[in-house]
Amino acid sequence: MAQWLKKSVGYLVAAAALVWVFHDVHPRDLAEALIVQYPAWLALAVAADILSYVMQAIRWRLFLTPVGQLSTRRATQAIYAGLFVNEIVPLRLGEVVRAYLAARWMPARFTSVLTTLAFERFTDGVWLIVGAGVAAAFVRLPADLIRTAKILGVLLFSLMALMLILARFGRCATRGRLNRAARTIRSATTAPAFWLAILSSSLVLLLQTLAFWFVIKAYALPFYFWTGAVVFLIVRLGTAIPNAPANVGTFQFFVVAGLTFFGLDKSTAAAFSVAVFVVLTVPLWLIGFFALSRTGLTLDKIRLGIGEQATAALEPR
Repeated sequence: MAQWLKKSVGYLVAAAALVWVFHDVHPRDLAEALIVQYPAWLALAVAADILSYVMQAIRWRLFLTPVGQLSTRRATQAIYAGLFVNEIVPLRLGEVVRAYLAARWMPARFTSVLTTLAFERFTDGVWLIVGAGVAAAFVRLPADLIRTAKILGVLLFSLMALMLILARFGRCATRGRLNRAARTIRSATTAPAFWLAILSSSLVLLLQTLAFWFVIKAYALPFYFWTGAVVFLIVRLGTAIPNAPANVGTFQFFVVAGLTFFGLDKSTAAAFSVAVFVVLTVPLWLIGFFALSRTGLTLDKIRLGIGEQATAALEPR
């Protein structure tokens, strides 16, 4: 019942967001604004987006170093397979899928691999705040973005403090999940690759920002790079909470909200929100479908395997 309710809320939010995006937008104006002015920039956008996921795979390998070894090819395959699942299933369950695939291929403990995903989200948050701070030096930021960045900063600082406390005092427990969590955090944060992974996260964000900016260039929108970067940060922060598959609705909402804040008319902003979604999502669908099909597993088998791993993780040791 709770799962059904979460899905329903996600779909309702997506529907409401789409209604707002296309309200008062004439279909003729939408069609005219969808015409690409400089198609070559779209190829660069797709290339930058693909490179960002390869870079994410390299970063993930570094976080996984204390757990085991995973090739860049396998890490990229797992990431794309997980992204594809995110596109067709709500609540971003693809993250769990890629952790399951990595644990299966390495092999390693499923819970240990899941921990590395938490490190990824943590470093993503750090670099989003850094990116907002750098962008603020070049362009006026929306008040809501500043407020969200401050809240995120407090949450990240609290999480960091919790991790340090757990790593320091959790080892006092002779057995159980607390001790295992403490050992996992300590082994990860003391590994040299951990800090290299944090630095490489900046390249992931940069490549994703460039991909978004290249689509802006393709449609000849009247914005400088830093303005486009701020709009991208708004979208990233706005879609951080899992909702409908592929973030449909909320993605378009925050693109339009960001662009109209900087003076773009709503019709053009709505058209661009559709264009940038298609340009950056269709290649992901194709590569993700191929990556998932190459695992030799169906979604039902993966779901069953994840359930078995979760049950095993809950058993006392």
